[in-house]
Amino acid sequence: MEFGSTKKTRRRKSTFLTGDRRRGAYTHNLLFYTIPPTDNISLVEFEDFAIERLKVLKHVESTGIKYVRGSDKYQEAMYQMKKTMPIMTKSTSLGDESDSIYDERRKDHISHFILRLAYCRSEELRRWFIMQEMDLFRYRFQLESKDSITAFLQQNNLHYEPIPDAEKINIAKKLADSSFNMSVTMVENTDFFKVPFTEALDLVKSRKVYLQRGYVYVPRSDLVSIILSAFRSSLSHALAITARAVPYLEEDSRLLPMLMSLSKQYLGQDYTSKKGPGEKISIDQIESLSKKSFPLCMRHLHESLRQEHHLRHWGRMQYGLFLKGIGITLDDALRFWRSEFSKKIDPDKFDKSYAYNIRHNYGKEGKRADYTPYSCMKIITSNAPATGDFHGCPFRHFDPNLLKQRLASYGVTKDGVNEVMGFVNGGHYQLACTKYFDLTHKLEDSGLGLNHPNQYFDESQRILNPSSHENKGSQLNQSLSQKPVSQKTTPYSQKSTQGSQQAAKVKNKVEDEFDDLDMSTDEINSMMMEYEKTIDETS
Repeated sequence: MEFGSTKKTRRRKSTFLTGDRRRGAYTHNLLFYTIPPTDNISLVEFEDFAIERLKVLKHVESTGIKYVRGSDKYQEAMYQMKKTMPIMTKSTSLGDESDSIYDERRKDHISHFILRLAYCRSEELRRWFIMQEMDLFRYRFQLESKDSITAFLQQNNLHYEPIPDAEKINIAKKLADSSFNMSVTMVENTDFFKVPFTEALDLVKSRKVYLQRGYVYVPRSDLVSIILSAFRSSLSHALAITARAVPYLEEDSRLLPMLMSLSKQYLGQDYTSKKGPGEKISIDQIESLSKKSFPLCMRHLHESLRQEHHLRHWGRMQYGLFLKGIGITLDDALRFWRSEFSKKIDPDKFDKSYAYNIRHNYGKEGKRADYTPYSCMKIITSNAPATGDFHGCPFRHFDPNLLKQRLASYGVTKDGVNEVMGFVNGGHYQLACTKYFDLTHKLEDSGLGLNHPNQYFDESQRILNPSSHENKGSQLNQSLSQKPVSQKTTPYSQKSTQGSQQAAKVKNKVEDEFDDLDMSTDEINSMMMEYEKTIDETS
């Protein structure tokens, strides 16, 4: 795959791709992804395709956790992928090679291989990628008609043919007895495929098929299990090969930074300067809002600040940027933090030691960058709290017993606490937060995909104050259509022109809030810890 030069152009919203069309290259919506793409694409497209497919896979993951696979709610939720990549919800129309269909199929092909590069670097990433791609493939396979499935099998050299009618009639009784809820009459009207039992171990394990002399007879309704087994084997082998080739990408500073951070990238709305003049929040409202519209992480920070009259650096960063995102002005922010800290330290000491950092977050000091409030992914994966810290994600970093106690104290019922803890124990912290949102707002299922504390706040305000939000439109079920925004202020496609030195800085994850200092993240953390220790000792 080759990449064109990058210019400062707007991202294309259409699916029209650069490069020539190769008629006959994409004749089916389903792909086995055995042949890598050789197309020429721009770096802007490279980044866009990666993010769009990642949105789809994240949606597949959350849908699979929230709903039973195959249920009406599951099918309805999966259909929402249409907003991002329409091809994912379409069945194949054989013979249709129109330009729009060709471009959608081509994007599907290219985006899959881009994410292979990003998710081949560790066993954990490979396992996640394979699982989501398999669920996506299963959903799409079940949309296909009998004729399109036959065409797909032929195109990918999957030699599964229905057994002859004579053979089926001879064992019809045995097939009916070994199949779930199937009569002899239904067997006669159903296609069965004879395959080695090693290719259908899942079906053998669950005793869903008739086994005879090393072969199993699989009804057409379960054919997807066999195809998925082959798909998993092929993809797992391909990822292992890709992982060995990734070191060669270090020679290309245009791609490596984006690929390395893609698995942790925030894909939702930008909350840097969201509020208009009529939407500002005053500091007098913070106390009441914290009890009804703050996510658990921000409510914990607010209550800790009220109790301790102090937050360490990462707590101030997490909470301060959140307050900025909900509409607290710089002047109000300075008054709010000064009023709390001055209960423990001298106001002059606050102005000398802490005010600069607050002005810096609002883009009034240093490089004057307008910093973005932290997303859920950044809070969960960055700077785990130590003793004396109050930042982080409670669902990720709290002791389970403390988390249960905190949830109960906020009015969550015992059954609700158990539901939340079920997500927490499975490592699904954002879904746990979504369930907490539903429980505290008395919703059965909001359909939200929470990715940001400020998204939580906005959705809460929309529900609690519908009249003031009626013309703004909800974010419910719209996360797939939101424009992706990185925590970094410079798009990756523009960074590619800045040379290998800048790429190395991105690779080492130098924090934006201190990038006017020539220091590594470890040096910054060490400096801040020593500095705050000195302040705390003299307070």
